[in-house]
Amino acid sequence: MMELRLTAEEEELLINLLQEHQTHLLREIAKAHHYEFRTELRHRCTVLEAILDRVQAPVHAAF
Repeated sequence: MMELRLTAEEEELLINLLQEHQTHLLREIAKAHHYEFRTELRHRCTVLEAILDRVQAPVHAAF
């Protein structure tokens, strides 16, 4: 497990970078001709989406 603390600016930049990479992956998936390559790109996109979901989820302080 990894914990990463970011400022609001850093968090915004990270989210933007992840979203840009997701867009890039989706374009690559659309262009991919080889099944294995397309499958690997889809897997990477799925993992990236899960990371984005967690980064964008509201943080609840533990009291």
